[in-house]
Amino acid sequence: MSESALAAWLAGAGLRNLPFDEMVDGFSRRLDALGVPVARTFAGMNTLHPMVRARSMIWDRSSGPNTRFEFGHVDFDAPILRRSPFLPMLQDGVMTRRVRVDDAGAAQETLLFAELHAAGMTEWLGRVFPFGSLMPAVDLGAPDTAEHAERLFFVCSMTTDRPGGYRERDMAVLDRLLPLFALAVKAVAMGAIGHGLLAAYLGNDPASRVYAGTVLRGGVQSVEAVLLYTDLRGFTALADVTPGPELIALLDECFECMVEPVAQHGGEVLKFLGDGLLAAFAVIAGNRDAVCGAALDAAIGAQARIEILNARRRAEGRTAIALDISLHIGAVQYGNVGTATRLDFTVIGPAVNEASRIERLCEPLGRHVLASQQFAEAAASSRSRLVSLGRHALRGVREPTELFALAAA
Repeated sequence: MSESALAAWLAGAGLRNLPFDEMVDGFSRRLDALGVPVARTFAGMNTLHPMVRARSMIWDRSSGPNTRFEFGHVDFDAPILRRSPFLPMLQDGVMTRRVRVDDAGAAQETLLFAELHAAGMTEWLGRVFPFGSLMPAVDLGAPDTAEHAERLFFVCSMTTDRPGGYRERDMAVLDRLLPLFALAVKAVAMGAIGHGLLAAYLGNDPASRVYAGTVLRGGVQSVEAVLLYTDLRGFTALADVTPGPELIALLDECFECMVEPVAQHGGEVLKFLGDGLLAAFAVIAGNRDAVCGAALDAAIGAQARIEILNARRRAEGRTAIALDISLHIGAVQYGNVGTATRLDFTVIGPAVNEASRIERLCEPLGRHVLASQQFAEAAASSRSRLVSLGRHALRGVREPTELFALAAA
């Protein structure tokens, strides 16, 4: 392969959004075929995501992409990052660095160089490519600080095992091709960042649909879904006597108790509603019984997590939190609703309203989980876990409906 052919391959990889692993593998192997002996490639970047601050991967000639890392904001002070040779480069604004790792002295600098030395590598080339107009800024002393959109960056290292390290001809090829590699990575990375942000705010399925082009107002489809509706009982009164930062921290903890079991059991959180949420479990190919069972497991899991949270709060002398949950199944309209300038991807329909009305009966009926008659009928395999509370009127619903609670354990 010629250098120009590899440059064209990189352009095509970026244009068609070749998956990141395939791009790193393809570029590294083609460099090797071009006569630039790359034995190991490291590639990493920061990101814009509420939970994930950086991702990276390692490729080697024998096994391809074989090691992946993901760092949350709270993990950014990890020893593996503090020992990275890229850290001083990012902090000092150094864009390129070459290190002869076959030199025993270099092996004393970092654990990485010692490992490369022991593996018979000869030279490490590190490059930093800013994606925005600002230089990258890395402050491991502030792990809770989110990245700035203009300080996104890509770092990569290409390590060779050629005796004597890279030749001047090798470096000339790398100097010309690595910026093209970074540009192709940026094309893929920005798409992944965009989808990740959408997923964080909309949920995975709505994000995928929006990213795929389901963006027209009124673009909805009728689907059957199990709805899980939650609310924190007495939260308004607690908010009146709780300092703002403490209240937000508590709300985040409560949402974690609700969201984790929903995701674990295949549900999708569609909307946060003040101190509650609306989640949906799609019914596909007639699997109503299994989906109802999963939603019921999610509700029970959320209650169990709230109890763990409350045990800690009681031990600290704090007020316990009560979580109310309703479960319902029905047809909903799923898609874009709103105005021409502000859309919401959500579910609407009578079933959503009924789920809300059922949840409001949790406190009067002295229960924390209530299920509709429709849910109980659909949940054949889980019916033994439910007990009837008789028929009750729902506000705005013409006929009283039978409601069900969790049977005593």
